[in-house]
Amino acid sequence: MSFKTFLRHVREGFKNVFRNGWMSVASITSIVVSLFVLGVFILLVLNVNEVADKADSQVQINVHLTLNTDQKMREKLENEIGSMPEVSKVEFVSKEQGLKEFREDMGPDAAELLEGFDEDNNPLPDKLLVEVIEPTTVPFVAEKIEALNKTHEEQPIYKVNYGKGSVETLFKVTKAVRNIGFIFVAGLALMSMFLISNTIRVTILARRKEIGIMKLVGATNYFIRWPFFIEGALIGLIGSLVTSGALYVGYSSLVSSVQGDPMLGLQLIPFEDIWLFLCGLLVGLGVLIGVWGSTVSIRKFLKV
Repeated sequence: MSFKTFLRHVREGFKNVFRNGWMSVASITSIVVSLFVLGVFILLVLNVNEVADKADSQVQINVHLTLNTDQKMREKLENEIGSMPEVSKVEFVSKEQGLKEFREDMGPDAAELLEGFDEDNNPLPDKLLVEVIEPTTVPFVAEKIEALNKTHEEQPIYKVNYGKGSVETLFKVTKAVRNIGFIFVAGLALMSMFLISNTIRVTILARRKEIGIMKLVGATNYFIRWPFFIEGALIGLIGSLVTSGALYVGYSSLVSSVQGDPMLGLQLIPFEDIWLFLCGLLVGLGVLIGVWGSTVSIRKFLKV
């Protein structure tokens, strides 16, 4: 196909969008509504996954040391734990710092209960805070740390705590949330494809006489198909751009409202962080559905 012929197909595709008026509007509206619902759900899933990731990343392993563990043994433990491939960070928290943080967590209401505790009378042990690279490896790493006691006669580790039971449940819940979100998005995308393609199919059905005439005067299937191909892509592009704009305005307003109200305690992902992925996905899906709907629908009318 020559470049001149291609430009002719592009011009015809653009003309057909405006020439068919309300039928093009119906197709674009169908794309906008379907992709808008899909986009809203994708934003919901992305934010839920963000919350799940933050919950996972906040899981830490508390390694409580025995009272007679000296600095040399503690530093040796730090090095051994830090050398584990699953571990990203090891932080020492002295019992004095632990008591201070405990007072802050309990608040002023518990001041009387903690009145007798000070540096000379501190029941808390020193501890190591361990962070891992992959949150789901926390139980495995905790077992490895507990096993270090067997390699030292002093047995410097008093207790390893990471919220056993609760953490495993948390990981199961967050995994289920991600899987359910993916399934719903995939299902909604398929439903959108069929809904939009059916609308485009109705548009082309109304023009079957035009296609028949072109066939009778000797136009090849290839020559007939290209303007519809361009028209479908253009309809999909317009619909997806309108959807992206509507989502930007709506989501940005929602983010501003939520961040402006600290009582809600919600932290949504800024649109700037996800706009490239979301808009790229919607535009690509819109153009794909438009082309696919046009191609599939016109095929039956070319068999004349």
